[in-house]
Amino acid sequence: MLLLHGDDADDPFRACQHSAFHLEVRDSYATPSDSEPLRRFLNGEPMADDYAARPWIRFMRDTVARGVHISRARVVTQPHSDYQHWLLTITAGNIAVGEDIRYVPRHLAGDVPSDDWWLFDDEQVGFNLVDRKGRPAGMAVTMDPEIVGHCRSVRKRLWELAIPFAKYVGRNPIRGGNPHADNELRDA
Repeated sequence: MLLLHGDDADDPFRACQHSAFHLEVRDSYATPSDSEPLRRFLNGEPMADDYAARPWIRFMRDTVARGVHISRARVVTQPHSDYQHWLLTITAGNIAVGEDIRYVPRHLAGDVPSDDWWLFDDEQVGFNLVDRKGRPAGMAVTMDPEIVGHCRSVRKRLWELAIPFAKYVGRNPIRGGNPHADNELRDA
């Protein structure tokens, strides 16, 4: 495996020509003390006006503009964690730049890998690395045919179960502000 850190972790995206699929299986990726947008959400404060201009959104917009299809399957526990509740409120920004994001309720997902990963052009897998606080710490990349084949089969199975974002949100209305003050989102 090739370990990529910092800006090098974006190299598989830059080399990607056709598709990048992301499997997300964690209920939380950061702590409120380490993420200003999440902290603001949990405190019922408005989101920063420049959120759509953040580097990841620009990077995804540019990647989609090159003709790469970006898709994600988020396996989520219900009721949602605070992080996932917040993520539901910002995902429309990712959709607006061309990502196809879908949700699979964990209780319907069956056996799910314990790690998040990206599948690039059906040929390369990049496992997301995180530190102890859930912050991004790089990517471990492989082209091992057995690992790639396994990831393809996981993607196929979960994608068939996945609910498109708009439909998922329609079943699970998003309420702004403090998630502790809102009714919990309902099962899909």
